[in-house]
Amino acid sequence: MFSSEDHQYMQQALRLAEAATRRAAPNPGVGCVLVRDGRLIGAGATVRTGGDHAEIQALKDCAARGESPAGATAYVTLEPCSHHGRTPPCAEALIRHGLTRVVAAMSDPYHEVAGRGLAMLRAAGIRTECGLLEAEARRVHRGFLSRVERARPWVTLKAAATLDGKTALQNGKSQWITGPAARSDVQRLRAFHDAILTGSGTVRADNPQLTVREIPDAPQPLRVVLDSRLETDPASRIYQGGNTLLATCVDDDGRLAPYLADGAQALPLPGRDLTALLGELAKRGVNHLMVEAGAGLNGALMQAGLVDEIVLYLAPALAGDAARGLFAWPPLQDLADKRRLTVDDVRMVGRDVRFCLRPVIADSQQ
Repeated sequence: MFSSEDHQYMQQALRLAEAATRRAAPNPGVGCVLVRDGRLIGAGATVRTGGDHAEIQALKDCAARGESPAGATAYVTLEPCSHHGRTPPCAEALIRHGLTRVVAAMSDPYHEVAGRGLAMLRAAGIRTECGLLEAEARRVHRGFLSRVERARPWVTLKAAATLDGKTALQNGKSQWITGPAARSDVQRLRAFHDAILTGSGTVRADNPQLTVREIPDAPQPLRVVLDSRLETDPASRIYQGGNTLLATCVDDDGRLAPYLADGAQALPLPGRDLTALLGELAKRGVNHLMVEAGAGLNGALMQAGLVDEIVLYLAPALAGDAARGLFAWPPLQDLADKRRLTVDDVRMVGRDVRFCLRPVIADSQQ
């Protein structure tokens, strides 16, 4: 159905989409490539919210090259939109500019599109095809798809540990387990995410800022603190400068006031309901959520099945049995109950090893 040329151009569109993911949020970072007579004549990706979608950027690029898109094929990583939102429908723009074929990697599950964009193109006489490199597109658009299809962000849990799985000494000291290269890699990981979640124990022990550093002009993720009983210090660095959400079960304006004095916002949380918390973050447009927390919150999220991937940095060092571990949950009675993971990627980062792992959802093979 699809040629090698089709695959080549869709791969280019996917690379554009991946690079646009963070700046486009909460919209999907779509990529679009325009091709006519075997030549690329335009390319573009979604810009920030309220700006051009990928198809419009590609059409503008086509005009800047002195090319006409009439008769061209558009390769898009997500079905062109068909509704009026902050911008006009992209499907209408493709029709208006005379394209004759549109290849989409996947349909858009958003309820205002959901097949309508492709139907609009077909009704105008444009040949449409869907499903080219769909698995790759779902990976690139995983955050947006998670928010739309599951009503929660894609959750990446980041952790750093010694080779024997320890994240801190018994006295709480944890700086620094990993080396400078791994810490710089974490900055890039933070810059990709819309929000970072941590728990009250981490705030008390480390007083982190959880900001992006070392990367000029990188957007700062929303910082989210889960402090159900207000046990953290209101003067903690994470509450300074705004851009912080305090998720808590405490409903007392007087107690909350010191935490909100420098621009933080409170998010009422009935019970320590992690699913509800992720749902609230999705409503606020968070596609990708990074977790930087201690064993308690890490373990609770894993037990609730709310972790989609783990990025684990292992340092070639040992901290001993008494040091603190990665995940806290009740003791297992049988090894059949262990949590299994699949390895997506493993590489050296400086002197440390970085694993990208995914929890196994259904585990029938021990």
